[in-house]
Amino acid sequence: MESKKRQERKPNVIVFFTDQQRWDTTGLHGNPLGLTPHFDRWASEGTHLYNTFTCQPVCGPARSCLQTGLYATTTGCYRNGIPLPEGSRTLAHGFREAGYATGYIGKWHLASTKTEPVPESLRGGYEYWLAADSLEHTSDAYDTVLYNNDNERVKLPGYRVDALTDAAVRYVNDHQEEPFFLFLSYLEPHHQNRRDDYPAPSGQEASYVSAWTPPDLAELGGTSQRHLPGYYAMVKRLDEALGRLMDALISLDLADSTIVLFTSDHGSHFKTRNGEYKRSCHDSSIRIPAAVWGPGFEGGGRIRELVSLIDLPPTLLDAAGLEVPEAMQGRSVVPLVNRQETVWPNEVFVQISESQVGRAVRTKRWKYSVSAPQRDAIKDSASEVYVEEFLYDLQADPWELNNLIASEAHREVKQVLRKRLIRRMTEAGEASPLIEEVQEHEHGQLKVLAYECQE
Repeated sequence: MESKKRQERKPNVIVFFTDQQRWDTTGLHGNPLGLTPHFDRWASEGTHLYNTFTCQPVCGPARSCLQTGLYATTTGCYRNGIPLPEGSRTLAHGFREAGYATGYIGKWHLASTKTEPVPESLRGGYEYWLAADSLEHTSDAYDTVLYNNDNERVKLPGYRVDALTDAAVRYVNDHQEEPFFLFLSYLEPHHQNRRDDYPAPSGQEASYVSAWTPPDLAELGGTSQRHLPGYYAMVKRLDEALGRLMDALISLDLADSTIVLFTSDHGSHFKTRNGEYKRSCHDSSIRIPAAVWGPGFEGGGRIRELVSLIDLPPTLLDAAGLEVPEAMQGRSVVPLVNRQETVWPNEVFVQISESQVGRAVRTKRWKYSVSAPQRDAIKDSASEVYVEEFLYDLQADPWELNNLIASEAHREVKQVLRKRLIRRMTEAGEASPLIEEVQEHEHGQLKVLAYECQE
């Protein structure tokens, strides 16, 4: 009887959210190190969102997009340090109004308070709270400090990934008799800011010294050889945490009634594209792992359409049978999973801040990016004028090592992508800008056929 009641109620929803995780850390994306057997298994049994990209490659803005379903320029959270405006409608509000218990565990990064803890008014409507706004500053790998509903300091035992996972398992166990929405937000595999290192679980980093290196990092270097061993060990422990969480759901007879979304806020280019780890248009910054499994997503296969982080909030609401607010600027992937006929964008749109005031579109074949060097990347969220900066042919150059922005042979490609970028900017609520073209020159034997411009 109890099992039947669970089948009849709304599905539980869990977001398993990592920080700064590249897409190519997963086995399903070709990583040969065996870091993610649990992700690979569940993504294969559920739905693998193979081409998923962030819409803002930096922590706070990306999180504002995922919580609200709105672009960072719409909420005003276009850079770190800008709190989500009080009264903003988040996923927590949608699920609470539908009778769900809501919980948040881990890194928030949307309050930007000078000192912890996060006041209740800035917690985005979540009922249960065990979190810190800036977890990288309140905690360390073996010193996990968060704050509870009463703003009390809580120190959890164990490596930070394990400590948050233990808390999540306790939450699931305590709420198994009611539908719940849990947002589990890890810091890993983000660096520890004060030391600029990637602290792995004790003794695990050595396993990945001189291990497989993605081609962009192999050529450009950056800090990859210094940091990849710890980074990989963090990814491995996160995948083990996913396995533990799924084991808990299975043991509580909740696996078949719980939707689990795995994704990240952005990637990491290890100081190869600018002076730090993200905030660039390159796939190493913007492409992220993503998969969904549970009710409605079983056997969904590999979705190859380009999916944006901003599409995931409406997806979660839609999958739970809840109304998707018209204000949300993304779209649910549920019709794609169900193989329903639907119009889907042929590109994803990216806003870039802090390192530059930048904008980009990424299609399956092309990457086109512009910036506004005359603007202050901290003070300004947008510009009326941009300058062309990057063009990559991802078919010939998947690791983005050959910038074609000045190539005369690619003039028509740039014209097409310029129009698409301006259209996506205006659709996101931005003013239609002027994009200045760069001076072109001949580029060897390169030639683009007419039909290739539209790919």
